[in-house]
This record gives sequence, C-alpha cells and structure tokens, in this order.
Amino acid sequence: MSNSNLVGRQEFKVRFPKLLRSKKSEFLAVYGRRRVGKTFLIKEFFHYEFDFFITGMANATTAQQLFNFDTELSRQSNLTYDTPSKNWLVAFQRLREHLESRKKQGKLVVFIDELPWMDTHGSDFLMGLEHFWNTWATHRMDILLIVCGSAASWMLTEVIYSTGGLHNRVTAQMKIEPFCLGETEEMLIGKGCHLDRYQIIQLYMCLGGIPYYLDAIEPGKSAPQIIQELFFEKSGLLRNEFQNLYRALFKRHEIYEKVVEVLSLKTYGISRNEIIKNSALNSGGTLSKVLADLEESGFISSYPSLDGKQKNTIYRLTDYFTSFYFRFLQKSKISNWLHLIDQPRHRVWQGFMFEQVSIDHVQQIKKALGISGIQAELAAWRGSTGDRSAQIDILIDRRDHVITICECKFSLDNFTISKDYADSLRSKIAVFKEVSKTKKAVHLALISTYGVRQNSYSNLLITNEVKMDALFDIIV
Repeated sequence: MSNSNLVGRQEFKVRFPKLLRSKKSEFLAVYGRRRVGKTFLIKEFFHYEFDFFITGMANATTAQQLFNFDTELSRQSNLTYDTPSKNWLVAFQRLREHLESRKKQGKLVVFIDELPWMDTHGSDFLMGLEHFWNTWATHRMDILLIVCGSAASWMLTEVIYSTGGLHNRVTAQMKIEPFCLGETEEMLIGKGCHLDRYQIIQLYMCLGGIPYYLDAIEPGKSAPQIIQELFFEKSGLLRNEFQNLYRALFKRHEIYEKVVEVLSLKTYGISRNEIIKNSALNSGGTLSKVLADLEESGFISSYPSLDGKQKNTIYRLTDYFTSFYFRFLQKSKISNWLHLIDQPRHRVWQGFMFEQVSIDHVQQIKKALGISGIQAELAAWRGSTGDRSAQIDILIDRRDHVITICECKFSLDNFTISKDYADSLRSKIAVFKEVSKTKKAVHLALISTYGVRQNSYSNLLITNEVKMDALFDIIV
C-alpha cells in the first residue's frame, strides 16, 4: 500500500501490513492524545476503505449511539432491518451478519473510532463488544477489528488491560505519539512551509508535534505570525482549544484542569506532595488516577529521582499547548504576540521550553553524544547542602559509570559562557556530587541552538555539545 500522505509513523506502516497478513483474527487497540492524528493515520493507511466504520458521538445517550450505529450499518450494508437495535447485543449481532455477507479476499476490516464515547452510562456496550469478539470474530481468521480512543486511561483499563470479558483479547496495541521535531519539519515542508529550524522549534514550543495544530499553519508566514494567528486572533483555531480539550477526555475535567494548572506554575516540575499542597486535592486513589490518566494521555510526564524513591518523583507539565495556554492565554491581556518578542518574559519562557524540547528528544541527544548503545536512565535531581542548592532537569544516568548533566540554552547566536554562568555551573556540579555521593564520572553537555562560542570557560567545563540540528534526527 502506498501512503504518500503519511508523515513519519514508520513503525505503524510496518505493523499494519503484518496484522493484515496474519493467519488469525486481530484485535488492535489504538490510543493517544487528542488531536495527535490517530484517526488520520488509520484512514490514510487503509485508503478510507473499511468493511464497517463508525465514530462514537460525544455526550450522546445510549439511544443516540445505537441510532448512529444502525444508520451507519444501513448505509454500509445491503441488509435491512424493520426495527432499530434495542441494545448493543442486537447491534453487534447485526454487524456480524453484515460481515458474513461480505465476499472478500483477505481481512475484513472494522474500525470503531472514539470507542470510549460509545460506552455510555448504564449501557451494555462492552458486553456487546465482548460477545461479538469472543463468540464470533476470534473463531475466524479474517477479521481485523481496530478500536481507537483519545481517553487513554479508559482504553487501557477497559480494553487493553481489561479484567472482564476482554481480558487478554487485544492482540496488538499502538500508542500514537506526537511528531518529533524531524517529523514536524517533514510535515511543514510537505505543506510548503519552509521555515528554518530555529523557527520550527519556536512553533514546537507552542504546538508540540500535534498534527492537527500543525496542519493549520499557512505557508509564507514566520513563526511569530503563525502563533499570533492561531492563538491571539479572534478567529484563531486554538484560541478556545483549552475549553474543549480536557472536557472531551475526562468526565471530572475540573480536577484534571486544576492539576495541570498547578503544574503550569512550576516550570521545573513538582512532587506529588507539592501537587497536593497547591491543588487542595486529597492524597489517595483520586489523585493517583488523575496523574496516571494525564500521563497516559500525554499531558504530563513523571521523572524518577536519581535515588529511585517514589516520593521524590517529579511531575512536569509536558503538553506544549497546555503550558502555552496557562502562561499566555489564561487571564492574559496579551493581544499581539509580535509585541512580546524578545521581552524578558518571552526569553525566559523560551529558555524553559527549550529544556522541555530537549527532554522530549533525549534519544536524539544520546545519539549525538555517541551513547545510543549504552543503557541509560533519564532522571531529575534536586538537592542542597549548606547555603547552596541545585536543580538538574536533564540527567542521563549511564551504565558505563558516567552521569551526563545537560544544560540547555536557546539563543539567536552562538552561546557564550560568562564567568558568572561558569561559576554557577561549577557550583551546581559540586552540590550534585556532594549530595548524591555519586562515584560516577560527571560530564557536562550543553544543548544549544547554534553551538557554544569557544573561550576558557567552555574549554574547561563542557565535555560535549549538541546543536539543535541533532534534535531533528528521526529515530525509528
């Protein structure tokens, strides 16, 4: 199959054909952050041709979901029924009859999109799906059932790791991640947007690698102009995106929004206890579920501490759009992004976000450092001794008895290490060595846009440097 419209996604281009060629029926569960391109990926690969396709409806009743199912089945099938489906057992029985009437070589492909929305309160939807798969589809060799949803936690608990009738029934799962910088660049070039890599990183700081957001970019405009149009114009596509994003995924969306808001105030991330303190949420199952849901959905990330203690795990808001919203849109009086360029507030934000971009491209950094083949863990670290304290956000703990501390600098030109900055780096390394009591060698790597200007400080302190071009490498 030729899929010229698909950017990146090399892993999935390989896995889909294998599922189609297998000698048994396959049950594929696909999940990932809302707007990440799950539906587009599946539709493009299969050229929009399915033996049955349906999308669940948001905030619909069971009766409305069943009506939608019957309508689609009637449209896509030659079979007719005099009465509507009274429940999901009947609906899936009719789907079975439709598929049995199909005369086709190879797999019969069924695609159910936004599956979590179809499981309305009190309905027998999951029972119907389980019965369809367990009593019929699994006994054939020619069914490929693809279920897809943005509510990642629901997909994991109710389908992939189900303890009910779907237990161990899923034969394959795919988590669709946002584009990396290299894939983002590829998509923009495909749209005729020829921006330099400095500007692509500027866009990434606001949009992340979310295809839906990137697709709204118009060629011929600079990164600041694009940000102005998408976020600050009254008709901007993303001006009101936040109001829809979390409500479409989480039933008690206010709690989830509160947690990401608390995390947005602490750029470097905070511990679970600090989240409790600042959000007024109780510790326990609710917070654990909220944190797990947000992480699985791609909005936050957890970074283990070097000591491995759970209480020292750092949670960080890593969804670029959400971070941008709380910093510049919520309760903000900014109307013109172009006026903010190169202001202190803007420069500080870019510095923070370049660190996040680097964290999200740690595999590219490892490759640039020549340590891709070395087992290593990404960790965060905070500590103090006497009147000195230090915080390290990108720490690569390597099995070859080396710890690489990464410093990130986003600048318009070569970065110059001043005496004050050199003193700060020495202090940070000294505090880290004293508090962590590590016996490993400590290397300092500087991640920057255009590299480091060589001087006496850089020669003494920097073991390795990585320029932004290395972050655009696409690692399959």
